[in-house]
Amino acid sequence: MAGRVKWVTDIEKSVLINNFEKREWVQVTENEDWNFYWMSIQTIRNVFSVDTGYRLSDDQMVNHFPNHYELTRKDLMIKNIKRYRKELEKESSPLAEKDENGKYIYLDFVPVTFMLPADYNLFVEEFRKNPSSTWIMKPCGKAQGKGIFLINKLSQIKKWSRDSRTSTFVAASSGKEAYVISLYIDNPLLIGGKKFDLRLYVLVTTYRPLKCYMYKLGFCRFCTVKYTPSTSELDNMFVHLTNVAIQKHGDDYNHVHGGKWTVSNLRLYLESTRGKEVTNRLFDQIHWIVVQSLKAVAPVMNNDKHCFECYGYDIIIDDKLKPWLIEVNASPSLTSSTANDRILKYNLINDTLNIVTPNGDIPDCRWNRSPPREAMGNYQVLYDEEQAQNENAERDLRSRSGPSLGSKGIKGSAAVRPTAATWK
Repeated sequence: MAGRVKWVTDIEKSVLINNFEKREWVQVTENEDWNFYWMSIQTIRNVFSVDTGYRLSDDQMVNHFPNHYELTRKDLMIKNIKRYRKELEKESSPLAEKDENGKYIYLDFVPVTFMLPADYNLFVEEFRKNPSSTWIMKPCGKAQGKGIFLINKLSQIKKWSRDSRTSTFVAASSGKEAYVISLYIDNPLLIGGKKFDLRLYVLVTTYRPLKCYMYKLGFCRFCTVKYTPSTSELDNMFVHLTNVAIQKHGDDYNHVHGGKWTVSNLRLYLESTRGKEVTNRLFDQIHWIVVQSLKAVAPVMNNDKHCFECYGYDIIIDDKLKPWLIEVNASPSLTSSTANDRILKYNLINDTLNIVTPNGDIPDCRWNRSPPREAMGNYQVLYDEEQAQNENAERDLRSRSGPSLGSKGIKGSAAVRPTAATWK
């Protein structure tokens, strides 16, 4: 018993529990001594709360960072990305370069977004510049497509505001229904006439220095009804929202494939229709977006050594093959909608556990967070800040002393470098 990991979870999902049992870990209750707790975002609040929280010991590990919401709440993610851009601008970083229209060349990866009610006047100003545009309203703290709707007239916002129980928006500071309103991407890339988005899994083991992994087996989620930008269909969520929680209620939902396609299928399709080079560039840009979004929140993230987190990134690709970050989920669904889905999610948990609890041993928070290649399964290192800094230092040294230092040729940051400038 002494050498076996004691686990707890408050998420009753078989893909989780089967993985724990396969390792012959021992299930305990949260009131007993535990080593590994896979918990909901509600529970993490209590673990790290000032009043009810408790000190974790070196042999305890949890699956969320204390303030993950800096990335996973829609309004805070946008706020942090905007702050990150401003800071890079102040530093005169080449990353913050803008084009002749004042648009960021490298950091324009989230749709124009405002917080409501706080930015209402700014939103109106923007709306009036392009009154034929469509906007999408989302409650900040909800998931699975709940509470989302599209608008293309200011009167619709005013009506919604009146209908929202109170005569005005509920203040964001109260933590209740604050909303974000974003410019709707009305020219999505379509396949078979249907809109889709990408769900990608990203594992972060530490924010400072940043170390993150991309899971190779993401998938596309398709709408069940063909896409039309027609204003008459703005209320039809089967046309606009890819969330399985919504699409599964559609008449045309397919229970065998669940309206899902693997990322590798998408890659093959794009390579055959658009060419290999264009496809590689698209995926490089997606990787770039993920790393930049993590760098944007790293300074404010409570980088607790007991924590790791597997995020669900939602990306939409437009018809010019430009990827857009829509949102990041702290608890990507572990419910399986199909047999393939179940296998993918089981393997995702398995590979995550292999990285964060090497060899299935009792966690040690002082561990060197560099698992051997064979332990990574379907993960690949997306960015390793420590290694990038070492490589830069080595490069500087080499440029001063000539090419006598042999480069170690390490994988990681160099493997997904869109252009030399972007990885500075």
